[in-house]
Amino acid sequence: MTTDNFTFTVNKTDGAARTGEIRMPRGVIRTPAFMPVGTAATVKAMYPDQVKALGADVVLGNTYHLMLRPGAERVARLGGLHHFMNWPYPILTDSGGFQVMSLSALRKIDETGVTFQSHIDGSTHVLTPERSIEIQGLLGSDIQMQLDECVKLPCPDDVAEKAMRLSLRWAERCRVAFGEQLGKAMFGIVQGGAVERLRIESARELAALDLKGYAIGGLAVGEPQEVMLRMIETVEPHMPKEKPRYLMGVGTPDDIVEAVRRGVDMFDCVMPTRAGRHGQVFTRHGRMNLRNARFAEDKSPLDPESKCTASNTYSRAYLHHLVRSNEILGMMLLTWNNLAYYQELTAGLRKAIADSRLEDYIGEVKEGWAKGERDSKAEQGQHANNIAMVEEG
Repeated sequence: MTTDNFTFTVNKTDGAARTGEIRMPRGVIRTPAFMPVGTAATVKAMYPDQVKALGADVVLGNTYHLMLRPGAERVARLGGLHHFMNWPYPILTDSGGFQVMSLSALRKIDETGVTFQSHIDGSTHVLTPERSIEIQGLLGSDIQMQLDECVKLPCPDDVAEKAMRLSLRWAERCRVAFGEQLGKAMFGIVQGGAVERLRIESARELAALDLKGYAIGGLAVGEPQEVMLRMIETVEPHMPKEKPRYLMGVGTPDDIVEAVRRGVDMFDCVMPTRAGRHGQVFTRHGRMNLRNARFAEDKSPLDPESKCTASNTYSRAYLHHLVRSNEILGMMLLTWNNLAYYQELTAGLRKAIADSRLEDYIGEVKEGWAKGERDSKAEQGQHANNIAMVEEG
């Protein structure tokens, strides 16, 4: 059941973990939620109805890419992003800040905003907090993110502090620009690098703005997993418990499991789609590289117990052939499998929290990955022995 307002309800907790629902006019987002990334108004290699059928309640669109091509004003003239990409359900858009930092070779940051050159044609653009919110509004986004400055880790403390304070000032400007929009939300982004006192200050200052949701940004940018998890543990007590928490750009299945354990509600990452386009799959049995020669005559499917057609129907040998032949169908099937697994994992986390058995569920999931890794090593050893016997014979 949808609502005219943006609401978030925590239905059950298990330790720090929560399961709940975000309700808004375009639909309900069940949390913990994984949001497939639809960078340029498409989840790469997937049809929108496939994405929905896998259990995704929301997808992510990218302000930076869409402002450059086809342009936010054009999308607005064409009926908004939901109509444009045939996704009538909730859409979250990021602010464009991360892509400006990572993709633009030439950029200048000051109090006003960011001046940068397009990675497409070198044209110059200015992205201010106000313009970022304006673009997200033109796209028709349901959840909009503040513009922030994201620094790469590791970095000196003074660099992290300067970026954090600038991001706080930009958050206030974004809040004013966003105003009150019925049924929509703007989220603030906690920054502060890997410095605990900066993270805590950022979280507290943002909480005082009384926004509808809060994200943890600037992680999964090269730092070890233990640093990321320590920052989540540092920030979580200072984030409003009645508001959704979003860990941006994360991550591996293990990252998601560990972050849910620590109280995070929402995730996005290009990993399942990007990996699928490059021959990598995620399953209950862990990660596999379908380019590996040991799959050339493997008749078994990726996962016979999965409900996803890509996972339970096609042989690993066929998928190996498609990947090695660089066939588009291979990219489509592996992406389909990966997104199915991520949605299956988050659905399992929701149920486990609701049933008060999260730790048991996590143990089962990790044992599945470990068993898959053990079996994989054994298979590789047998494959090597077979090759050696043929060569000797």
